[in-house]
Amino acid sequence: MSLFKRKDSSVWWVKVTVNGRIVQKSAGTSHRAKAQEFHDRLKAQLWEQAKLGAKRQYTWNEAVVRWLDETQHKASRKDDLMHLRWLDPYLAGVALEEINRDCLATLVQTKLGHEVSHGTVNRMLALIRSILRKAALEWDWLDKVPKFRLLPEPNRRIRWLTPVEAQRLLAELPDHLQAMAGFSLETGLRQANVTGLQWSQVDVTRRCAWIHPDQAKARRAIAVPLSQVAVALICAQIGKHLTYVFTYQGKPVIQVNTKAWRQALRRAGIKDFRWHDLRHTWASWHVQSGTPLNVLQELGGWESAEMVRRYGHLSSDHLAGYVDRLAAFQLTKSGLSSYDLATVNKNDSEKIL
Repeated sequence: MSLFKRKDSSVWWVKVTVNGRIVQKSAGTSHRAKAQEFHDRLKAQLWEQAKLGAKRQYTWNEAVVRWLDETQHKASRKDDLMHLRWLDPYLAGVALEEINRDCLATLVQTKLGHEVSHGTVNRMLALIRSILRKAALEWDWLDKVPKFRLLPEPNRRIRWLTPVEAQRLLAELPDHLQAMAGFSLETGLRQANVTGLQWSQVDVTRRCAWIHPDQAKARRAIAVPLSQVAVALICAQIGKHLTYVFTYQGKPVIQVNTKAWRQALRRAGIKDFRWHDLRHTWASWHVQSGTPLNVLQELGGWESAEMVRRYGHLSSDHLAGYVDRLAAFQLTKSGLSSYDLATVNKNDSEKIL
């Protein structure tokens, strides 16, 4: 049958056979007349490809399958799969040439209708663009990639805890989460690197651990020096599991954003805080204690210095000398003492007020 509907679906699907090749695609419509038109157009295209050597039209599904096969190394694969599952009902069977700006605009509005942030929509759009670029530039499946803008995202402040708040949170967490959260505050490791940490990656004697390239977001190995507190937290886990350092009831920990985590935050009086903010807290403490940004970049395994500059405003020690230099310049040019100059500035301020 040329036209058919799948179970529990109102959308028509078409089935075309050309030279023994069977192609099934979604017509993307519940109107039979439009589905029949789509069928006839598709059949004509396939005939031109087979008989006249016309360039084959590839579908979104074909591009996704090849893209997933070539990007198995991506650290964000889990998030990519989440976006692709959401996109499937809207782009399944759609030709790559048909994914234009109008199509993307519809997807954006639909996604926003699910009350997600602009950042979530932008991650989805970036994934689509990545797939379309490969199809155009590497596979020669597409003539051009549609140009589109990402949605504006607010520059959110970095969320971090004070040492007092951190201790309050740790006191409210159950033992297994307390150990992992404490270790995160000592090392700045990402969630997956903490939950997936194995004994083979730890050397307590040398007080160090290491993250292999395939486990790091930047795909570069990370050396992790361990503080005395971090070593103590690791030693407390000895004997609980043969492979993994941090476990719960004899099994590796997979999820940390649990009911126990959320209840602990509530009891500690801490709002708007995610597990990843433990890493922000670690970085913020380092900057405030005087750790240079280039050293922090290496400790945190960031690929670019731009990511580390987000914490630069938390310390002004490296600027203090320039402030003193300005004061010395004012004294030299004015001929006044530091006391006189302070008095003049105070009087000027009072006049302005």
